[in-house]
Amino acid sequence: MRSKPHDEAMAEIYANDPALALNVINGILEDGDHGELLIVLRQLTQAFGGVQAVAKQAHLNPTQLYRTLSPKGNPALSSLTAILRAMGLRLAIQPLGSFASTQAR
Repeated sequence: MRSKPHDEAMAEIYANDPALALNVINGILEDGDHGELLIVLRQLTQAFGGVQAVAKQAHLNPTQLYRTLSPKGNPALSSLTAILRAMGLRLAIQPLGSFASTQAR
């Protein structure tokens, strides 16, 4: 039996358990690890039909999507929100602690 590459296996897991994907993404966003976020987004892209399908849904050029999700990628906010929207997701802002106590006066 041939073993699957890690990214392919994770894409299959995320396709079958979208709630897990959300938990992983939120955990990464809490930690702020840019590289890990790009890895999970690449895996999710596979789960959602591949780069061509996600690029079409996100109204992005496939080459741009490949570059955006590459290990050295640095997605613009507009690209990131388009990619997430194509996957049925969105960014949300939450306070780290007591927001009122950190506001500028």
